[in-house]
Amino acid sequence: MGVIRKKTATRGGEGGVKYVCDVCSADITSTVRIRCAHSACNEYDLCVLCFSQGESSHSHNPSTHPYRVIEQNSVPIYDKNWGADEELLLLEGAEIYGLGSWADIADHIGGYRNKDEVRAHYQKIYLDSPNFPLPLRASPNNLELLNEIPREEFQARKKRRIEDRKEAAKNAPPATPKKKPTASVPACHEVQGYMPGRLEFETEHANEAEEAVQHMQFDPGDGLNPRTGELEPEMELKMTVMDIYNSRLTQRAERKKVIFEHNLLDYRKNAALDKKRTKEEKDLLNKAKPFARMMNHDDYQDFCNGLIEEHNLRQAVAQLQDWRGMKIGSLEEGQKYEQEKIARAQKAQPMGSLDRERFASSQRTKAPPVIETPSGAAAFVAPDLVIRTNPSPRDKNVPDKVLTNGHANGTVTPAKQKYQIPPLAGVSPTSLSQENIADAHLLTEEERELCEKLRLHPKPYLVTKEAIMKEALKGDGKLKKKQVKELTSLENQKGSRLFDFFVVHGWLGKA
Repeated sequence: MGVIRKKTATRGGEGGVKYVCDVCSADITSTVRIRCAHSACNEYDLCVLCFSQGESSHSHNPSTHPYRVIEQNSVPIYDKNWGADEELLLLEGAEIYGLGSWADIADHIGGYRNKDEVRAHYQKIYLDSPNFPLPLRASPNNLELLNEIPREEFQARKKRRIEDRKEAAKNAPPATPKKKPTASVPACHEVQGYMPGRLEFETEHANEAEEAVQHMQFDPGDGLNPRTGELEPEMELKMTVMDIYNSRLTQRAERKKVIFEHNLLDYRKNAALDKKRTKEEKDLLNKAKPFARMMNHDDYQDFCNGLIEEHNLRQAVAQLQDWRGMKIGSLEEGQKYEQEKIARAQKAQPMGSLDRERFASSQRTKAPPVIETPSGAAAFVAPDLVIRTNPSPRDKNVPDKVLTNGHANGTVTPAKQKYQIPPLAGVSPTSLSQENIADAHLLTEEERELCEKLRLHPKPYLVTKEAIMKEALKGDGKLKKKQVKELTSLENQKGSRLFDFFVVHGWLGKA
């Protein structure tokens, strides 16, 4: 064989097809070579020296076999930067690897051509040509580029281009090889069943569409009646089935286009955005999803943002109308009304619940909870209104707020300092800062500190807390320290710390 298809280690290298002499193995890629035209010799090449001396090998007979002289056609014919030899290798690579495999085609051409450059050249010369499917200068009589750029000048340009790209490739940092996913599992991609390397799904739309055409055969001359020259009924049926199959492929491609256009494969990003929305906003956006097939990504986002803004405006108008019905005349009074409404709803919850907000609201030493607006309606109602639940010490005109103890019959007491939980002797505190600790988000900061110093996990602590509260409700809300120790079944010191913590926070009274 006189041809070697050399595959380089990296894409975009020198690459290309290399030719060697079948007798002396000399590299004759860039020189004139002699190719045997006999059917017995398949791609048999000789250098000029071996041909002139009558050398031969294998079954080649130089005295009887015809031959062809092949020179290097490094001259521009369609583009001033592409030679005829590169155009031929481009078409040959497209035939071997298929259109779309631009990296393999660029490797086949060589000369440090990259895939983007090859794709752009094919698009410009062959697809965007006014004489499609032929290039613009496809006529053999069109010698415009040959007369404009001499052969020597073109080859000098090509040599400089190859040397510059070789030097740039040598100085470039080594690229990190991309790791292709080995399977369609969540570890390889966010969406299970999606194959990123193939841009396909394990289960496609109309997944059984190929079953109707998998055994269908078309042979040259089939389907035409030799007497009438018309299609036979069997061929018409085959063509109808193919039309149905092509329509299903079109529908499949349209659905994929919607998925890729609207970034629906970014599951984590979309889930994070969805968590920030209220239930009403989620329902509204779910109803608007069919319109995504008729819009591009930017237009659809503007459409969804407009729907959410309208929803928030309607909520703001409804809230203002509610305030007017309650004879509220200012935004400050409206905010205060909403705070008291939330406090009344929290008090209406049944006692003994493990809800953290229920116990936090029963603590009279804390300020009322700040309103957490469920949507963007508050931005339209009072965008610049700030309500201070705890006046700053710098505000001299604001009187100090007095707090009451829930179990002191309304006795006015000054605000207490933060309760410092004494550590246990001989026990080192643990940390609950890890994200994988269950139910840690249900604890207040003081409860988290208590669990860390007592080395208790959140869930056992919450169960113990519920048991103590239920037992206290059977009486007048008071328990003895001994009873708490018996209920918790903890060590003597841990039970004492729990009892003191509940008493200080007003959740429990001393019996």
